[in-house]
Amino acid sequence: MKKYSRQDQTTMAAWAADCAERVLPLFEAAYPGDDRPRRAIEVCRTWVRTGVFRMAEIRGASLAAHAAAREAKGNDAAHFAARAAGQAVATAHVPQHAYGGAYYALKAVAAADPANAAVSVDAEREWQAERLPGGLREEIMERIVVVERGGVVVVKLRKGEGF
Repeated sequence: MKKYSRQDQTTMAAWAADCAERVLPLFEAAYPGDDRPRRAIEVCRTWVRTGVFRMAEIRGASLAAHAAAREAKGNDAAHFAARAAGQAVATAHVPQHAYGGAYYALKAVAAADPANAAVSVDAEREWQAERLPGGLREEIMERIVVVERGGVVVVKLRKGEGF
């Protein structure tokens, strides 16, 4: 697994939180009383801002967002939005979770409007890439792969060496 500097890790966490926050309304519209994904993003931002790492808090926020995702299984856009939040906060523990924040955000965008998924996902992926510093952009974005198969947009995360 590739090692990242502390600065890169906090940059990746802030970016993953931004990615997750952009799709959070897809979850909150379907589950307005459930704040677990929003709380995960807040915990992530607090870690980025303060640098104070409390494993129980980070892990708890991530697991809670993923539990919310499981409960939203019937609504793909909401499900993926909650997963994005869970992955974003987990970046405080393992930097590679930032990839998951962006990956699930793209899946949420695709699920929210399947008829326009190709255009929506392309625009969101462009937004994501623009917010990464040059030193991380190519490395991260080359692992988040978007393909269209038979009119369906498929988002994949290419793992492999160094991941």
